[in-house]
Amino acid sequence: MNLQPIRVAAVACVAIAIGGCSREAAPPASSATPAPAPAPAAAPPSGPRLYVSDETGGAVIVIDPATGQVLERIAVGKRPRGLKVSRDGTSLLVALSGSPIAGPGVDESKLPPPDRAADGIGVVDLATRKLVRTLPSGQDPESFDLSLDGKTLYVSNEETAEMSVLDLSTGSITTRVKIGGEPEGVTVRPDGREVYVTCEEDNEVYAVDTTSLKVVGRMKTAARPRSIVFTRDGGAAFVTDENAATVTILNPATHAVAGAVVIPKNAGSPMPPRPMGAVLTPDGTQVLVSLGRAKSIAVIDAAAKKLVRTIENVGDRPWGIDISSDGAKVFTANGPSGDVSIIDLASGTVEKRVSTGGSPWAAVYKAK
Repeated sequence: MNLQPIRVAAVACVAIAIGGCSREAAPPASSATPAPAPAPAAAPPSGPRLYVSDETGGAVIVIDPATGQVLERIAVGKRPRGLKVSRDGTSLLVALSGSPIAGPGVDESKLPPPDRAADGIGVVDLATRKLVRTLPSGQDPESFDLSLDGKTLYVSNEETAEMSVLDLSTGSITTRVKIGGEPEGVTVRPDGREVYVTCEEDNEVYAVDTTSLKVVGRMKTAARPRSIVFTRDGGAAFVTDENAATVTILNPATHAVAGAVVIPKNAGSPMPPRPMGAVLTPDGTQVLVSLGRAKSIAVIDAAAKKLVRTIENVGDRPWGIDISSDGAKVFTANGPSGDVSIIDLASGTVEKRVSTGGSPWAAVYKAK
């Protein structure tokens, strides 16, 4: 499956990471030795940026999506995976885990011991491109999503079958919600009233009320559900099912399965499709699904709920996927090949393969 954390010493300090608290003043300099002038603050990045988590390299990679140039590597801690930009756009949040990397079916008794002190949600200040805090997350965080007001984080804890609820204003976990086995994908419904979590082991999606923090729905999927994306109006949810070459469609109003899109194996594909990540195009008309070892992307018509085409040969095991704000470019994180693909959506052409090294896991596009 798919540094050391700096623990929060005081509630007030957490606000620094999210934006808005003063630090303790430094002692005055000696009158005999004038204090040196402070170093100028790093200039904030200009233009669009693509942020990619490198699971094996312990860093977030910053890429210029226009040129395909790797601009920077930000050290964040162990096993960075899930990524989100804060609602106010000032911070990048990244899930960090001290659990050893292990694929499905691995004998965990033969793995090295976990480093629980490494678990957390790293907060990267996007102006300075530095890790400024690591917040508690529950055990082995993998993915997460933000409440609509940006004050709460919902985190999947794979090894404990829980969803942790993190209050970003205090930097503390307020609730742990018991859900199914091996939770992974986390997505807040567009109206903010519920958060959905995929549970790989149980082949279910759990719906949790964001006010009561109670489970209010359980929906069966095909084998090994990974991620969730909603239509813009929240009328449907698309769930990627890795081991079934299927995307399950849910009706959020009734917490029921409303259909499925089966993704056939392409004759020239090296492997059957393995639906992994998903993203909705900015105009809301299409759902793009990374297909893992099939090295391709499925394009689904969101209204018709039908597969309309596949984009082949995008990279080795594309997993994390995102799209530019104008809907023109698609980005995939390709773990085994250590690179990121930049794809023209209209033509389905891979324009660039950006070598990053390591094991790219998630990709997040930020317009400016």
